[in-house]
Amino acid sequence: MAAPMFIASTPDLVIAQCRSGIIGSIPALNARTSAELDNDLTRIEQGLEGCQIPYAVNLVAHKSNDRLDADLELTIKHRVPIVVLALAASAKIVDAIHGYGGIVLNDVINDRQARKCADIGVDGIIAVATGAGGHTGNVSPFALMAEIREWWHGLLILSGCIATGSAILAAEALGADLAYVGSPFLASTEANTQPAFKQMIVDCAAKDVVIANCFTGANASFLLPSVTANGLDPASLWRPDRGAVDISGGGSDRKAWRDIWSAGQGIGAVKRVEPAADFIAWLADDYARARRAIAAV
Repeated sequence: MAAPMFIASTPDLVIAQCRSGIIGSIPALNARTSAELDNDLTRIEQGLEGCQIPYAVNLVAHKSNDRLDADLELTIKHRVPIVVLALAASAKIVDAIHGYGGIVLNDVINDRQARKCADIGVDGIIAVATGAGGHTGNVSPFALMAEIREWWHGLLILSGCIATGSAILAAEALGADLAYVGSPFLASTEANTQPAFKQMIVDCAAKDVVIANCFTGANASFLLPSVTANGLDPASLWRPDRGAVDISGGGSDRKAWRDIWSAGQGIGAVKRVEPAADFIAWLADDYARARRAIAAV
């Protein structure tokens, strides 16, 4: 499954991902207004006519998202197959999506959050481990997956540094039903990323990723070269009042995320700018190679 990427994911990217055999996704907030979101969802539906792979829309469920109600109405109108909730859990949204037969997944970064999501009836849990791009976790995937899988028997998705076929196989071995792949698609030709951003993904590796919480109050991963290129000290991107999440105004400080670029620690595996379909084909081949290698042992 492709992870929804703020600003970067586009309808064309979602269509390319689904038509290449994986679940594509897009944040609702990538559309500047709810009216534009309506148009984007129509564009995706038209582009996926006859395609059997579903798509997903990410809704930021936190109370500071002043577009949540309007975007939820459009999600229901379009009967979006999969809804990914982030930064909060909402029984109201789960019930609304279930009302038309949709599936709800919820991002979590620890076992406590996973249990809260299970209590409100989500269909799947996305375990966001350390090293993930965008809003990130701080727990090892080994620990996070083990703790959640001990009691959760539903759909479980692993997020964090998954950029190769062997990483997908490792996620499977840890008990994941799906692997959540995000940052490699920042370098896809369909992504709404500047050419310099795409090249930075190709040129950088884990050592170039730093954590900051200044834009939304939640920890997020950013590319150090983009931070310094804007004349900023990485230490200045840290709020002392952690936990005060705020994404009001229709996005997580869109201008800042446009100029200071986010990516996960797995980008060292990205070697070129290319269409999403080409990367997905390589990913499938690499997964097959990894399985053959294990079988040969």
